[in-house]
Amino acid sequence: MLREKFTADLKTAMLGRDEMGVHTLRLINAAVKQKDIDSRTAESREGISDAQILSLLQTMVKQRQESISMYEKGGRKDLADKEAAEIKVIERYLPQQLSEAEVAEAVAATIAAIGAASIKDMGKVMAALKEKYSGQMDFAKAGTVVKEKLSG
Repeated sequence: MLREKFTADLKTAMLGRDEMGVHTLRLINAAVKQKDIDSRTAESREGISDAQILSLLQTMVKQRQESISMYEKGGRKDLADKEAAEIKVIERYLPQQLSEAEVAEAVAATIAAIGAASIKDMGKVMAALKEKYSGQMDFAKAGTVVKEKLSG
């Protein structure tokens, strides 16, 4: 599980005096714990799944990419570099991202498998993609591809 990997890697980073690794892994652990708390219900005290953790990591990467562009516009290269270093640590835990061509193929295969015929089926297609390709693709970009294929 990813949680155990985060903990083991945090210990390794602490022993190796990897300040950026320690900092970023603590951010990841805090985000996962917050998501666990947010998803708790009276019936279930289970934490979030690995697929949800991968989605959370993708969100963290996107947030940092947005911060980088803002910092660069503001002339704060030091802060942009820090965000870029955090992205490198987070990406260690993400699976290899699909290329645009692979995303298009996955979308086409999913549409065919579900039998989606119109834009009304977009939700079903996106749900199937998230289930199968969690952590491997940018679903905002995939949504654009799905919309194009179902509209045209």
